[in-house]
Amino acid sequence: MTLTDAEVQELIDLRRHFHRRPELGFQERATAETIAARLREYGYAVQTGVGGTGVVGLLNGDKDGPTVLLRADIDALPIEEENDVEYRSIHPGIMHACGHDGHIAIALGVAKRLTKVRSTLPGRVKFAFQPAEELLSGAMKMVEDGVLERPPVDAAFGLHLWNNLDVGMIGVVAGPMMASVDRFQIVIQGRGGHGAMPHQTVDAIVVASHVVAALQTVVSRNTDPLDAVVVTVGTIQGGHAFNVIAEQTTLTGTVRTFDATTYETIPNMIERVVAGVCHSLGAQYTMRYDRLCQPTVNDPEMTRLVRQAASEIVGSENVVQTQEARTMGGEDMSVFLQRVPGCYFFVGSRNRARGFHHPHHSPRFDFDEAALPIGVEILERITMNYLMRAAS
Repeated sequence: MTLTDAEVQELIDLRRHFHRRPELGFQERATAETIAARLREYGYAVQTGVGGTGVVGLLNGDKDGPTVLLRADIDALPIEEENDVEYRSIHPGIMHACGHDGHIAIALGVAKRLTKVRSTLPGRVKFAFQPAEELLSGAMKMVEDGVLERPPVDAAFGLHLWNNLDVGMIGVVAGPMMASVDRFQIVIQGRGGHGAMPHQTVDAIVVASHVVAALQTVVSRNTDPLDAVVVTVGTIQGGHAFNVIAEQTTLTGTVRTFDATTYETIPNMIERVVAGVCHSLGAQYTMRYDRLCQPTVNDPEMTRLVRQAASEIVGSENVVQTQEARTMGGEDMSVFLQRVPGCYFFVGSRNRARGFHHPHHSPRFDFDEAALPIGVEILERITMNYLMRAAS
């Protein structure tokens, strides 16, 4: 059922409330309090402090059936907002620059609408308002606190407002749709000395430069060219004076991939390259490799369900299944989808004519609020279709 003008305005008001009051990961206390108060007002059983600052709301239908989880992330980013709008962030250096304020509003909108069909609801709907997505750790904390139990969850769905698609477009693909996120740190130990006497040294900066160049062959010569892989060195720190050869240099970077085999093998590929370069140039190294999250993988059957619901709302011609519906960015929604079948999808929020085209994590990021009711209608339709189908 299409949202009324009053419902749309409530969505916009909610989104702007949260946009004005952004909070960083595991610090979303006021955000959580507002979410919990709304859910209680709607008649939900509410748990707070789940996974740190997460909120869980449970709606029991009047008929027996499965449990579906709807997830919305609630944290903001350490970015100073540059938008000149009346709902600009009031917290210096913190901003909702990725659409999570919209995700909260959409989830609360769905939560309120589902209470109206409670008498016909065959099963349960559990809302997980998740902290610390930007830290890629909030989902696991919620899982450790039992969000997928009590009662056990049978399927999970979530959405992301997406400024890489125009408003009115939906992006959904089966299989991997967001990449894994790994982080590495390489410390290269050389032998310092005078800048005019390099023969007496092992220059850690020169070694690091060779390592950076050689790491590019991990993608170009060690992985299947049909598999999407990214190896990025993001920082190089070494040296303290123009005429001193650095004794130590530290590199940090990230690895992204969709492919399960590459995910397992790439740490060894990277270390083999680093070890070879350092050995050949007479340096030592230590390497730390952290797994932050695995690829976000959509279940094929759940993806068909989402695609059907989206087509019913925006038309099949506006449901994108191409590369526009995938990204090498990472998401800890993957934690839920590793454990239960489900689907994560993109809701287009770009509108170039109105200036809503800046990328995610930009200080100028904003989105067309016309995407909010679209997100509500699709997520509600997915939930009802899943429960009705499971009950039939």
